Amino acid sequence: MPTIRQQIVALLSERPMDIVALSQSLGLREKETLAHLPHIAKSMAGRGGHLGVQPAYCEGCGFEFKDRRRLSPPSRCPRCKTARIQGPWYRITGLPTDLKTL
Repeated sequence: MPTIRQQIVALLSERPMDIVALSQSLGLREKETLAHLPHIAKSMAGRGGHLGVQPAYCEGCGFEFKDRRRLSPPSRCPRCKTARIQGPWYRITGLPTDLKTL
């Protein structure tokens, strides 16, 4: 039985996912899923892979959170102050195929 982190790596190797879709696929709370992402990013770097993050954006005004360093989704837009935020999306890239299934 693969661990939670191995399941996350497998899912994110297949396609990009936001935290809501990822946590629903695993049957975990979003907060619990987010706690695993920094550890996965560190372990991917050691294996030649990369946890890529496509930035979140505001549906209201189009503001893109491209300079954000935290992996968690923002709560509201700094420009228009709405909470209509989409993303961020996470993806594992550059990982050899034999390590994707772990």
